[in-house]
Amino acid sequence: MASKAELIVDAQNATGESPVWVASEQALYWVDIPNRQLLRWQASDASVTRWVGDQMIACIARQDAGHWVAGMEDGVYALAPQDDGRLDARRLAAVQHSHAGMRFNDGRCDRQGRFWAGTMVMDTAAGIPAGALYRFDGQVAKTPLTVQLDNFVVPNGLGFSPDGRTMYLSDSHPSVQRIWAFDYDVDSGTPSNRRLFVDMNQYPGRPDGAAVDSDGCYWICGNDAGLIHRFTPEGRLDRSLEVPVKKPAMCAFGGPRLDTLFVTSIRPAGDLSDQPLAGGVFALQAGVSGLEEPQIR
Repeated sequence: MASKAELIVDAQNATGESPVWVASEQALYWVDIPNRQLLRWQASDASVTRWVGDQMIACIARQDAGHWVAGMEDGVYALAPQDDGRLDARRLAAVQHSHAGMRFNDGRCDRQGRFWAGTMVMDTAAGIPAGALYRFDGQVAKTPLTVQLDNFVVPNGLGFSPDGRTMYLSDSHPSVQRIWAFDYDVDSGTPSNRRLFVDMNQYPGRPDGAAVDSDGCYWICGNDAGLIHRFTPEGRLDRSLEVPVKKPAMCAFGGPRLDTLFVTSIRPAGDLSDQPLAGGVFALQAGVSGLEEPQIR
């Protein structure tokens, strides 16, 4: 299936990540990690609003109208966008990084509203497997969050099946490039039975951010390849959609019928003559509907 990608925002994001569609606003929110920005695109008039925080913002989950929870540099924060473009931030839970120079990366809520997010060493060239996965259950934590899974270089691609009983997770570092599936206990929020879902070394692109559709298929951004791959629950490649940039970063379903696939991207340094739209946000007709992103509980 072919679908032409439409540029909706020439955002020129350094690292555009964590798109979340808010149906009540008919708006797409996402972040630009190194520029510490939360952004919103309003579908009705294509207007874009930006808010700037004090730390890098890596991943977001909606809390309630006008409020967000985010994985940032040293913990999980509550964010409140202000009319003057500032982001008020209050730390809800700290983390104790195992290495210097770390921050959060990919994250999202499970179907029950628990917030999951992974950490990474920012110097990815070093290839240090100090990354860990954390779970925030929605209450202010007096002690640092507990590591749930570890030994990742760049944890990415978090996703949950429609019934919530399968969790997906990838490591997008060039030395790994694999996606795993886990059995997921929806009552306790515990993953188990880790197994290889897709070895992305066999396909174009490194596994970056992901989304799951209403059929239970897993969509993953093929970073460096300009592709979005759809894998069936059995791990079979079903289709690949193109975007006009090399580094798609994360995808999310949205639009009035949740059948538009929004894709954020990365604008690397150097010559961009062959991808002038790098860092933009794109929309594709996916041919299938997605699932509404859960709010944090």
